[in-house]
Amino acid sequence: MIEFKNIHKSFGENVVLTDVSHVMQTGSCNLIIGTSGSGKTVLQKCLVGLFEPDSGAIIYDGTSFTDMTEENRKELRQQIGMLFQGSALFDSMTVEQNVMFPLDMFSHMNHKEKQKRVNEVLARVNLEDANKKFPAEISGGMKKRVGIARAIVLNPKYLFCDEPNSGLDPQTSMVIDKLIYDITKEFNMTTVINTHDMNSVMEIGENILYMFEGKKEWTGNNEEIIFSKNERLNAFIFASKFLQDAKDMRMLEAKGIIADDRNMEEMLNNGEEIK
Repeated sequence: MIEFKNIHKSFGENVVLTDVSHVMQTGSCNLIIGTSGSGKTVLQKCLVGLFEPDSGAIIYDGTSFTDMTEENRKELRQQIGMLFQGSALFDSMTVEQNVMFPLDMFSHMNHKEKQKRVNEVLARVNLEDANKKFPAEISGGMKKRVGIARAIVLNPKYLFCDEPNSGLDPQTSMVIDKLIYDITKEFNMTTVINTHDMNSVMEIGENILYMFEGKKEWTGNNEEIIFSKNERLNAFIFASKFLQDAKDMRMLEAKGIIADDRNMEEMLNNGEEIK
């Protein structure tokens, strides 16, 4: 579990975060969503120590990250896996070498043990035969899976993902979402995901924090978001008529209202409010 309380962050006169508090649950996919400039990226960087908040507290499983010495923070970071937006693979290294990199940096394993662990995590992301390939030789979705393998190779307790579906087609995005979700459950990790992808929100959003202009605007899960009356949230999530219609239909399904296709279309065309 990661808890943060009353986080404030400014850059000069530019106030980015104002009094943000929330709890990221263990064993859950915790999503941070919001428009560009809402503060979600700065918040995630504060959580991992890349930025220092001006005030407030960040707590990892009951231990204050805010008050830790730099040495203790280094130890904690070894329990954190990172999946970067562009995967951030080393072009000159093979898939195997990329995944082994954290083991070279932070473990005391011999080469045989490292090789075994690399093969385990590559198998977990369905890349058993990709060891000797270079990043230029694999697809965008495969690069993301290599990034996930590298992020979990040290058995982290916490996994941070920055726009994991950026640049991917919808079908591949769903594969990545499911993989992140399954790994989170399998290893009981606290997973924190920054995303603009509404499919991710609806599919794996177990604990969602919606940011607006640097403040916590709404929290809930992917079921509650359908019934939210928050106008800012609805304008962000259901911006198009297509998504608004999808929301209306989901609400009908959730409430057990039965209507044939003709009646459904007539209701939507007449602009009837789903209550």
